[in-house]
Amino acid sequence: MLNYTVTSNHVHLLVNDTGSDVIAQSIQLIAGRSAQEYNQRKDRQGAFWEDRYHATAIEADEHLHRCLIYIDLNMVRAGVVSHPVEWAHSGYREIQEPPKRYAVIDLEGLAALCGFTDLKGFQGAHRQWVEQALENACAPRDDRWSEAIAVGSLPFVETVKNDLGVKAMHREVQADGTYALREPAEAYAPNFTGENEALSSENTLPWNESLENPGT
Repeated sequence: MLNYTVTSNHVHLLVNDTGSDVIAQSIQLIAGRSAQEYNQRKDRQGAFWEDRYHATAIEADEHLHRCLIYIDLNMVRAGVVSHPVEWAHSGYREIQEPPKRYAVIDLEGLAALCGFTDLKGFQGAHRQWVEQALENACAPRDDRWSEAIAVGSLPFVETVKNDLGVKAMHREVQADGTYALREPAEAYAPNFTGENEALSSENTLPWNESLENPGT
Protein backbone atom coordinates (compact mmCIF):
# COMPACT_ATOMS: atom_id res chain seq x y z
CA MET A 1 0.00 0.00 0.00
CA LEU A 2 1.38 3.40 -1.02
CA ASN A 3 -1.52 5.72 -0.18
CA TYR A 4 -5.26 5.59 0.49
CA THR A 5 -8.39 7.57 1.24
CA VAL A 6 -11.53 6.03 2.72
CA THR A 7 -14.76 8.01 2.30
CA SER A 8 -18.37 7.25 3.20
CA ASN A 9 -19.08 5.54 -0.12
CA HIS A 10 -15.83 4.75 -1.95
CA VAL A 11 -12.16 4.01 -1.40
CA HIS A 12 -9.05 5.16 -3.27
CA LEU A 13 -6.00 2.90 -3.04
CA LEU A 14 -2.52 3.49 -4.44
CA VAL A 15 -0.62 0.22 -4.44
CA ASN A 16 2.52 -1.33 -5.88
CA ASP A 17 1.92 -4.39 -8.03
CA THR A 18 4.33 -7.10 -6.88
CA GLY A 19 3.30 -10.00 -9.08
CA SER A 20 0.68 -11.68 -11.21
CA ASP A 21 -2.82 -11.56 -9.72
CA VAL A 22 -1.62 -9.99 -6.45
CA ILE A 23 -3.81 -6.90 -6.73
CA ALA A 24 -6.84 -8.80 -8.03
CA GLN A 25 -6.63 -11.37 -5.24
CA SER A 26 -6.00 -8.71 -2.60
CA ILE A 27 -9.02 -6.67 -3.67
CA GLN A 28 -11.16 -9.81 -3.69
CA LEU A 29 -10.05 -10.61 -0.13
CA ILE A 30 -10.56 -7.04 1.13
CA ALA A 31 -13.96 -6.67 -0.52
CA GLY A 32 -15.16 -10.01 0.76
CA ARG A 33 -13.99 -9.54 4.35
CA SER A 34 -15.27 -5.96 4.64
CA ALA A 35 -18.68 -6.95 3.24
CA GLN A 36 -18.87 -9.91 5.62
CA GLU A 37 -17.92 -7.77 8.62
CA TYR A 38 -20.48 -5.07 7.77
CA ASN A 39 -23.27 -7.58 7.18
CA GLN A 40 -22.56 -9.26 10.50
CA ARG A 41 -22.58 -5.95 12.36
CA LYS A 42 -25.85 -4.83 10.77
CA ASP A 43 -27.45 -8.28 10.71
CA ARG A 44 -28.09 -8.06 7.00
CA GLN A 45 -27.46 -10.05 3.82
CA GLY A 46 -26.71 -9.20 0.22
CA ALA A 47 -24.14 -7.26 -1.72
CA PHE A 48 -22.18 -4.54 0.05
CA TRP A 49 -20.10 -3.13 -2.81
CA GLU A 50 -22.06 -1.51 -5.62
CA ASP A 51 -19.58 -2.25 -8.41
CA ARG A 52 -16.27 -3.99 -9.09
CA TYR A 53 -13.04 -2.09 -8.67
CA HIS A 54 -11.28 -0.19 -11.42
CA ALA A 55 -7.49 -0.27 -11.78
CA THR A 56 -5.35 2.37 -13.46
CA ALA A 57 -1.67 1.74 -14.19
CA ILE A 58 0.45 4.77 -13.20
CA GLU A 59 3.98 5.36 -14.43
CA ALA A 60 6.44 5.66 -11.55
CA ASP A 61 7.67 9.18 -12.24
CA GLU A 62 6.06 12.61 -11.86
CA HIS A 63 2.72 10.97 -12.69
CA LEU A 64 3.00 8.93 -9.50
CA HIS A 65 3.71 12.15 -7.55
CA ARG A 66 0.59 13.77 -8.97
CA CYS A 67 -1.60 10.74 -8.29
CA LEU A 68 -0.29 10.56 -4.72
CA ILE A 69 -1.29 14.17 -4.04
CA TYR A 70 -4.59 13.77 -5.88
CA ILE A 71 -5.55 11.03 -3.43
CA ASP A 72 -4.37 13.12 -0.47
CA LEU A 73 -6.67 15.98 -1.52
CA ASN A 74 -9.78 13.88 -2.13
CA MET A 75 -11.71 15.14 0.89
CA VAL A 76 -10.47 18.70 0.38
CA ARG A 77 -12.00 18.68 -3.12
CA ALA A 78 -15.20 17.31 -1.59
CA GLY A 79 -15.33 20.30 0.79
CA VAL A 80 -15.23 18.13 3.92
CA VAL A 81 -11.86 19.35 5.24
CA SER A 82 -9.50 22.20 4.43
CA HIS A 83 -6.31 20.14 4.72
CA PRO A 84 -5.69 16.38 4.33
CA VAL A 85 -4.22 16.19 7.84
CA GLU A 86 -7.78 16.76 9.12
CA TRP A 87 -9.10 13.54 7.54
CA ALA A 88 -8.13 10.57 9.71
CA HIS A 89 -9.08 7.90 7.19
CA SER A 90 -6.28 8.58 4.73
CA GLY A 91 -2.58 8.04 4.25
CA TYR A 92 -1.41 11.64 4.61
CA ARG A 93 -0.91 11.55 8.37
CA GLU A 94 0.73 8.14 8.24
CA ILE A 95 3.21 9.37 5.63
CA GLN A 96 4.09 12.42 7.68
CA GLU A 97 3.96 10.77 11.13
CA PRO A 98 4.46 7.01 10.69
CA PRO A 99 2.95 4.94 13.52
CA LYS A 100 5.21 2.66 15.52
CA ARG A 101 2.76 -0.20 15.11
CA TYR A 102 0.15 -1.31 12.58
CA ALA A 103 1.46 0.79 9.72
CA VAL A 104 -0.52 0.41 6.50
CA ILE A 105 1.73 2.28 4.06
CA ASP A 106 5.04 0.93 2.77
CA LEU A 107 6.74 4.25 3.35
CA GLU A 108 10.23 3.21 2.27
CA GLY A 109 8.84 1.63 -0.88
CA LEU A 110 6.79 4.74 -1.63
CA ALA A 111 9.80 7.01 -1.15
CA ALA A 112 11.90 4.85 -3.47
CA LEU A 113 9.23 4.81 -6.18
CA CYS A 114 9.04 8.60 -5.93
CA GLY A 115 12.81 8.82 -6.52
CA PHE A 116 14.03 9.40 -2.95
CA THR A 117 16.66 7.49 -0.99
CA ASP A 118 16.16 9.56 2.16
CA LEU A 119 12.83 9.16 3.97
CA LYS A 120 12.86 12.59 5.57
CA GLY A 121 13.64 14.14 2.20
CA PHE A 122 10.58 12.43 0.72
CA GLN A 123 8.35 13.51 3.61
CA GLY A 124 9.48 17.11 3.15
CA ALA A 125 8.83 16.97 -0.58
CA HIS A 126 5.44 15.37 0.04
CA ARG A 127 4.40 18.18 2.40
CA GLN A 128 5.56 20.75 -0.14
CA TRP A 129 3.62 19.10 -2.98
CA VAL A 130 0.45 19.16 -0.89
CA GLU A 131 0.90 22.79 0.16
CA GLN A 132 1.54 23.86 -3.43
CA ALA A 133 -1.59 22.04 -4.56
CA LEU A 134 -3.63 23.75 -1.83
CA GLU A 135 -2.27 27.15 -2.89
CA ASN A 136 -3.42 26.36 -6.42
CA ALA A 137 -6.94 25.56 -5.13
CA CYS A 138 -6.03 21.83 -5.40
CA ALA A 139 -7.35 21.71 -9.01
CA PRO A 140 -10.69 20.21 -10.09
CA ARG A 141 -11.47 16.53 -10.15
CA ASP A 142 -9.35 14.73 -12.76
CA ASP A 143 -11.05 11.55 -13.95
CA ARG A 144 -7.87 10.18 -15.50
CA TRP A 145 -6.78 8.85 -12.11
CA SER A 146 -10.01 6.90 -11.60
CA GLU A 147 -11.32 6.12 -15.09
CA ALA A 148 -8.31 5.66 -17.39
CA ILE A 149 -6.60 2.31 -17.90
CA ALA A 150 -3.09 3.80 -17.88
CA VAL A 151 -1.60 7.24 -17.22
CA GLY A 152 1.97 8.29 -17.95
CA SER A 153 4.33 9.10 -20.80
CA LEU A 154 3.45 8.19 -24.36
CA PRO A 155 5.84 5.18 -24.45
CA PHE A 156 4.43 3.87 -21.15
CA VAL A 157 0.80 4.20 -22.23
CA GLU A 158 1.50 2.66 -25.64
CA THR A 159 3.26 -0.27 -23.93
CA VAL A 160 0.18 -0.89 -21.79
CA LYS A 161 -2.03 -0.74 -24.86
CA ASN A 162 0.19 -3.18 -26.76
CA ASP A 163 0.23 -5.60 -23.83
CA LEU A 164 -3.57 -5.56 -23.68
CA GLY A 165 -3.71 -6.67 -27.31
CA VAL A 166 -7.24 -7.11 -28.65
CA LYS A 167 -8.69 -5.90 -25.33
CA ALA A 168 -7.34 -2.44 -26.17
CA MET A 169 -8.72 -2.41 -29.71
CA HIS A 170 -11.26 0.34 -28.99
CA ARG A 171 -9.20 2.18 -26.38
CA GLU A 172 -7.74 5.54 -27.31
CA VAL A 173 -4.51 7.21 -26.24
CA GLN A 174 -5.46 10.76 -25.31
CA ALA A 175 -3.15 13.67 -24.52
CA ASP A 176 -4.07 16.58 -22.29
CA GLY A 177 -0.87 17.63 -20.56
CA THR A 178 -0.20 13.92 -20.01
CA TYR A 179 -1.09 10.70 -21.79
CA ALA A 180 -3.92 8.36 -20.83
CA LEU A 181 -5.29 5.14 -22.26
CA ARG A 182 -9.05 5.07 -21.97
CA GLU A 183 -12.35 4.34 -23.66
CA PRO A 184 -13.51 6.64 -26.46
CA ALA A 185 -15.28 9.68 -25.02
CA GLU A 186 -18.71 8.53 -26.17
CA ALA A 187 -18.33 5.32 -24.17
CA TYR A 188 -18.56 7.25 -20.91
CA ALA A 189 -21.73 8.45 -19.22
CA PRO A 190 -22.35 12.13 -20.03
CA ASN A 191 -21.62 13.40 -16.52
CA PHE A 192 -18.88 12.34 -14.11
CA THR A 193 -18.88 15.35 -11.84
CA GLY A 194 -19.15 13.89 -8.34
CA GLU A 195 -16.58 12.02 -6.30
CA ASN A 196 -19.25 9.52 -5.31
CA GLU A 197 -20.52 8.43 -8.73
CA ALA A 198 -20.14 4.76 -9.61
CA LEU A 199 -17.65 3.77 -12.28
CA SER A 200 -18.92 2.00 -15.35
CA SER A 201 -17.93 -1.66 -15.62
CA GLU A 202 -17.40 -1.08 -19.36
CA ASN A 203 -14.10 0.61 -18.56
CA THR A 204 -13.00 -1.91 -15.92
CA LEU A 205 -10.21 -4.39 -16.55
CA PRO A 206 -8.68 -6.90 -14.13
CA TRP A 207 -5.31 -5.58 -12.97
CA ASN A 208 -3.49 -8.73 -14.08
CA GLU A 209 -4.28 -7.74 -17.67
CA SER A 210 -2.06 -4.69 -17.23
CA LEU A 211 1.59 -4.07 -16.34
CA GLU A 212 3.41 -4.49 -13.06
CA ASN A 213 3.36 -0.81 -12.13
CA PRO A 214 1.95 1.32 -9.35
CA GLY A 215 -1.76 1.87 -9.80
CA THR A 216 -4.90 3.11 -8.19
